[in-house]
Amino acid sequence: MPRVSARRLIPQEPGSWIQRLGVKLRDTTTESPARFAVVIFVSLIALFTVLFSLPAASATGQRTSLADALFTAVSTICVTGLATVDMDSHWSPFGNALVFIGVQVGALGVLTLASILGLVISKRLGLRAKLIAAGDSNPLRVHGGPVNEGQTVRLGEVGSLLLTVAISTLIIEVSLAIILYPLLVIAGVDPLIALWEAPYYGAMAFTNTGFTPNAGGLTPFADDHAILFVLMLGVFLGSIGFPVIFTLAKQRWHYRKWSLHAKLTLITTVILFFAGAAMFLILEYDNPATFGSMDAGNTTFQAFFMSAMTRSGGFSVVDPGELHGSSLLVASMLMFVGGGSASTAGGIKVTTLAVLALAVFSEAKGRPSVQAFGRRIPSDVQRVALSVVAWGATIVAASTIILTQITKAPVEHVLFDVISGFATVGLSTGIAENLPDAGVYVLAATMFMGRVGTVTLAAAVAASSKTQLYSLPVERPIVG
Repeated sequence: MPRVSARRLIPQEPGSWIQRLGVKLRDTTTESPARFAVVIFVSLIALFTVLFSLPAASATGQRTSLADALFTAVSTICVTGLATVDMDSHWSPFGNALVFIGVQVGALGVLTLASILGLVISKRLGLRAKLIAAGDSNPLRVHGGPVNEGQTVRLGEVGSLLLTVAISTLIIEVSLAIILYPLLVIAGVDPLIALWEAPYYGAMAFTNTGFTPNAGGLTPFADDHAILFVLMLGVFLGSIGFPVIFTLAKQRWHYRKWSLHAKLTLITTVILFFAGAAMFLILEYDNPATFGSMDAGNTTFQAFFMSAMTRSGGFSVVDPGELHGSSLLVASMLMFVGGGSASTAGGIKVTTLAVLALAVFSEAKGRPSVQAFGRRIPSDVQRVALSVVAWGATIVAASTIILTQITKAPVEHVLFDVISGFATVGLSTGIAENLPDAGVYVLAATMFMGRVGTVTLAAAVAASSKTQLYSLPVERPIVG
């Protein structure tokens, strides 16, 4: 029997440091796609900060300060829509192009975009790429893995989901631009300028960013219900999430075949949409600075528009700073919830709220498990939902305390802007535009944590779940 050298039995490490770095990067992306996404997000923000700081990016040809460049980069990549500079007059065509490109990258998700490019180039998607893309759209994949197929999107469907993301984004944004162009021209916008503003508005609506390319934002179109309705539609399509769009494209109107995620997302979204509009109508109908000077029809429409935009859209016709304190609180609650999971919207997500509401309902009914539409929601999903809410509330509370101390502004205004940043909404009572540099950095950090922090926490919680082959003695502390 020939002798085998012991050295041959030991796996050899790649020779060069570049190869070792490549192996390490490959392993990291597979083991924790969400954490890898954070690294990529940070790198993109750093890159866009440098680009926004260039003299060529500003309309005046002067360098933009570090605080403003960083804030714009974070707001762009995190598809927030808050700004510390006048977005209409401050940026040059190059700067506006950076904003347009940045929101597209940030809205789709870095890993999803990379997977789409890989699919286009190689015509196929390997297992490693599928795991990365699946983890980007659903952090619970870290725990459930490719074996557990009780998922909204199965591992074998990841390629189809990525194609849905690319095609739906292109079709929706182009369709919105085509519809908006004649409406803008009819509203008095120069036809050549409308060629830029139509796709810009379409992209900002679908990505739920809320930046506006013209002076005065939506004020010139405050009474143009056609334009506002198209923007509302774009925000809705962007906020329901790509897995829901994938389900609707695959199952169409066969409601019984929809995934539980799609049902919970759409039902909760519709409930919040109508509930928010009703609350704004009740609270603001007599406010002369907002709805008090409008007729009944316009007041009703604007209430629905505000309800849609506070979910993550970021466009505004009514100045949020003029709202009653009660309305600011309702708007803050809607912003904190946000849109659908794996969507261009922010917040804790509507499915998180739905899962917790179902858990409370099940506990009140004395049910042994949380159920919905003939399906049982496992405890690990409930645990992640609770962790996301607790993490989000902690970020919002800490940022509100710090910014209130820095600005000495009314706490309800600070809270509104903080939640707007955390949930990547983009509405502001005026606090964000007048922050000192220290406050700018705090709000930028809040936006970043709101965009990627909850996803990372969900992945960390899911990944830390381990099988335990024994049970500890039970002892019940007093709760309530």
